[in-house]
Amino acid sequence: MKLKITLVKSPISSLQKHIDTVKALGLRKIGQSVVKEDNPCIRGQIFAVKHMVKVEEINE
Repeated sequence: MKLKITLVKSPISSLQKHIDTVKALGLRKIGQSVVKEDNPCIRGQIFAVKHMVKVEEINE
């Protein structure tokens, strides 16, 4: 299974670790989406910035 992660809130005024996590996920602009494999590492990153991203499950 894969996860589609979309940035919905700007990380500009957030903590530095949240900015770094959004960057590590590959997100740069609001509205941009990336598709990642579902694994515990990615789930942890999503959990850290859950207030800034929208997550959808994709079955492939």
